[in-house]
Amino acid sequence: MEDQILLTMRNITKTFPGVKALDKAGITLRKGEIHALMGENGAGKSTLIKVLTGVHPFDSGEIRIDGIEGPVVNHSPLDAQKKGIATVYQEVNLCPNLSVAENLFIGREPKTGLGFIDWRTMNKKAAKIMEDLDIDVDVALPLSNYSLAIQQMIAIARAVDMDCKILILDEPTSSLDDNEVSKLFKLMLHLKEEGVGIIFITHFLEQVYMVCDRITVLRNGQFIGEYSVSEMPRIKLVAAMLGKDFDDLASIKPEFGTTACEEIVVEAQGLSHKGTIKPFDFMIRKGEVVGVTGLLGSGRSEMVRCIYGADRAQTGTLKFKGKLLKAKAPIDSIKAGMGFLPDDRKAEGLIGDLSVRENIILAIQARQGINKTLSLAKQNELADQYIEMLNIKTASRETPVSQLSGGNQQKVILARWLCTHPDFLILDEPTRGIDIGTKTQFQKLMLKFAAEGMSVVFISSELEEMLRTCSRMCVMRDGEKVGEIEGEMTQESVMSAIAGGESK
Repeated sequence: MEDQILLTMRNITKTFPGVKALDKAGITLRKGEIHALMGENGAGKSTLIKVLTGVHPFDSGEIRIDGIEGPVVNHSPLDAQKKGIATVYQEVNLCPNLSVAENLFIGREPKTGLGFIDWRTMNKKAAKIMEDLDIDVDVALPLSNYSLAIQQMIAIARAVDMDCKILILDEPTSSLDDNEVSKLFKLMLHLKEEGVGIIFITHFLEQVYMVCDRITVLRNGQFIGEYSVSEMPRIKLVAAMLGKDFDDLASIKPEFGTTACEEIVVEAQGLSHKGTIKPFDFMIRKGEVVGVTGLLGSGRSEMVRCIYGADRAQTGTLKFKGKLLKAKAPIDSIKAGMGFLPDDRKAEGLIGDLSVRENIILAIQARQGINKTLSLAKQNELADQYIEMLNIKTASRETPVSQLSGGNQQKVILARWLCTHPDFLILDEPTRGIDIGTKTQFQKLMLKFAAEGMSVVFISSELEEMLRTCSRMCVMRDGEKVGEIEGEMTQESVMSAIAGGESK
């Protein structure tokens, strides 16, 4: 039956130390359905899947799978696999040095009567699987010969051949180009026709509306709702994910006027980075605060990383203060007068074992080079100056930065860039995970920097703070800059732009 339910997860609760990752969350998957699981960062999507596949135990709730009597608890991914559940992750978990056939049959290779691998039979079976799924490859060649998209299809083929009835695809398209995405969707639709139920985790709105039947939205670990794609306008989906109710939305006007002048500081034309961001143009004037908005995975961070040189642009040109800048690496941008506070402060911003002082002087020391070492007295002077200016709460300048709170760690990274006196500063999610008081302080600082002539790019998942601080916003969707908003900006106008401005 078309509406046969394959999987039901109800009231799933999962707590990690100090954090309730799932709070009565769930999803219902039907036979022959492609079901999008959506939500912003921290919504609980990955945790829900890990509970289903036995990676994490859960505290309470119920999982039921078609054909199995009573509630189900998977104790490991192998346990889930035996029940017909397979997961294909963004990072392909296969062996690139082995052939396509070997990857398809790892751990279950056909054997001869003497117990050796029957290569002929294995290659023949592999070729048949590829043919049935319309995947054009030579199964005897190493997996590494093929693109990431083909490798993902082979991972899916392996799962299907192991009789999976529930297939989970976790961000499979984030590193694929449009042609590769089309091939993957063709395979997904083929599997749908065969009756496989597919859970598709993605941040790409357009792809959801291209290939999915239903959508489940999670927010803050909670089940928000299940919707039919055909009856769910894009703007309503964005509202469900971000937690906004359009019936109650009031216009929010920026509390501060722009201090920007006509002098252009950064001008990008046709910049792109394959697999992450399509060609885009960008311009910012002196003293301007420009926001970059869009759902998580829309290309916000990728855009600014391309401008800064953290991801080297493969096309286009960048002018900085009127001169062509070819940033082969971040150090080139630092020397030119740029600063970049990344969204992942622990992985890319801080060195936890170093002191507050050492973290603060990193950028200015890198700019001067190893032959012009800052004296300890100068380091102390800079550290003390910015600890006081930004009100960094630390026992001393020699305290390991790992011992500071998240908000104070963020201030240390900001201090690092301020002491280089940048003309252009990129702030990617500077207020995420910090308290409301520190958030307000960051917003005031941005406006202060702009008033003093600094150009600031601001990325935040919280629209309210962007509306309060930005004079203009670039809108990103599915790895592409799709427009700009300025003038009378409201939550509704920005969210409409994020969703595509479509009513259905």
